[in-house]
Amino acid sequence: MHWTKPLGLLSVIVLAVLALGALALFVTTLLADVAAIATVALVVAFVGGLAVLGAKSKQWRQNAYW
Repeated sequence: MHWTKPLGLLSVIVLAVLALGALALFVTTLLADVAAIATVALVVAFVGGLAVLGAKSKQWRQNAYW
């Protein structure tokens, strides 16, 4: 069952690309205001920063699901 980890990684990458594309489309079509674009950018940066901090944690691979 070693092929499931790369396949899971590929699916996470595909979902992330789709989500970013949908967010970009949402921002360009509905949120043309500068303040709204800045707010969305700050939220994305905040969530990305939390993901980086979680990935650098020494305990993130100690989960039973990994």
